[in-house]
Amino acid sequence: MTTSQFLSLEWKQFRRSSFFEKGLAIKILMILAALYFAAIAIFAGIGVFFIFKKALPDQDPFSMINNYMIYWVLGDLGLRYFMQQLPVMNIKPMLLLPVRRKSVIQFLLLKTSFSFFNILPLLFFIPLSIVLIVQGYNPVMIVGWFVGVLSISFSINFLNFILNKNSKAFYVVISILALSVGLQYYGIFDITPFTGVFFNSLYELGYTILIPLFTVVFLFKMNYRLLRNNFYIDGAVKAKKEKFRNYNLEFLNRFGTLATFLKNDVKMITRNARPKQVLMMSFLFLFYGLIFYTQDTYKNMPVFLAFASIFVTGGFLITFGQLVPSWDSEYYKLMMSQNVSYKKYLESKWLLMALACVVSFILSTPYIYFGWDIYAMIAAGASFNIGLNSFITLYGGALNRVPVELNQKAKAFSNTQGFNPTQLLISLPKILGPMLIFYVPYKLISFNAGIIALTLSGILGLTFKSYFLSFIEKTYQKTKYKTIAAFSEKK
Repeated sequence: MTTSQFLSLEWKQFRRSSFFEKGLAIKILMILAALYFAAIAIFAGIGVFFIFKKALPDQDPFSMINNYMIYWVLGDLGLRYFMQQLPVMNIKPMLLLPVRRKSVIQFLLLKTSFSFFNILPLLFFIPLSIVLIVQGYNPVMIVGWFVGVLSISFSINFLNFILNKNSKAFYVVISILALSVGLQYYGIFDITPFTGVFFNSLYELGYTILIPLFTVVFLFKMNYRLLRNNFYIDGAVKAKKEKFRNYNLEFLNRFGTLATFLKNDVKMITRNARPKQVLMMSFLFLFYGLIFYTQDTYKNMPVFLAFASIFVTGGFLITFGQLVPSWDSEYYKLMMSQNVSYKKYLESKWLLMALACVVSFILSTPYIYFGWDIYAMIAAGASFNIGLNSFITLYGGALNRVPVELNQKAKAFSNTQGFNPTQLLISLPKILGPMLIFYVPYKLISFNAGIIALTLSGILGLTFKSYFLSFIEKTYQKTKYKTIAAFSEKK
């Protein structure tokens, strides 16, 4: 079977999917986002040489760029792990047809070469190479350097296959990246001059490009061997045996009738791939404040500090809450046929998100290092998340009718299951609301007045908790059968 035939099958599968029209808006948004980042990459490639030249006039800009290339390698690897979707094919029919396994595997591996994550480095390094040639660097050596860098990019691509099979290796890479950045930031140790020797040698020596070329070939063959060893019909039809730990969740009984729902959610999160990814991402939200609290620029713009405080304590609420009730899509029809109180079901989701906000607030205690004003802002953000943001998120769930496959090992960021454009509109009050609530009293009275207003908004939301839950329950009841019908559809 030729490559063109494989492409034809891929297009038919994509075009005939029952979710093609429904996901069209999401695809358009993703294309626009891709064009946006492509434009950034092109302008960055043109301007990075001059930025280094202006910042460090006494040093060679090209040499400094090579020094910092190690952060591109580690950062790109981490970004791909979270966002790059590995190519997939429905191989079961192929296994029963006279199609060479070698052809299918090679197509799968080559398919990933056209990933946006491989195109993006091209859009950055091609303009940079042109700028370097115009600035008087040896054109032949620049071409060799570009080939070496491109080979490294493809090596990262194929290495991502292996890391997806071994999450421990990924955490090692992320730890090295975080440690390197931290040591350099605090002036303890700078790794860039040492790694820059290799990247500079791609231009100065030339023959060192054989190392990345050999690496990309080696990783390609390694992935080919890995796929070839698992390309059998027995592996496709063999029942998968899984062991689950039986957790003692009796401590949740204190929540009365909500305990059953809470236990079900805890087991779902700890036993399934997709919820585990969301839990991990919600933990990373705790570090969101480091982007804002460490910059002097934002100290004069407290409204952005209010924005950051929502994310520090609201990671689980945002990532988990926006997919209610999609988390229960696989058994939603069964659950709705039982004598289940819709209000209790929604209250259990609210309680789980509220508890997560409390835990996040406790874990955010080290932010006291940046001052009590910052910590008070985080406390106010937690209050808003529990008292208002949680109800806004639950209301948005009534408009979310896209099922989620719990054990689909998809990328936490790039997976669009359970997502629809309506959520973008619902997210506006969750983001702009706390900023506005803080900004008005802050501008008219003082900084502390803004914090008090943000805190009181959460307390006010808790006061009307019963009313909000009843209102949201009615919305869910109205869309109940539409939701059941949507969850019954399979991709």
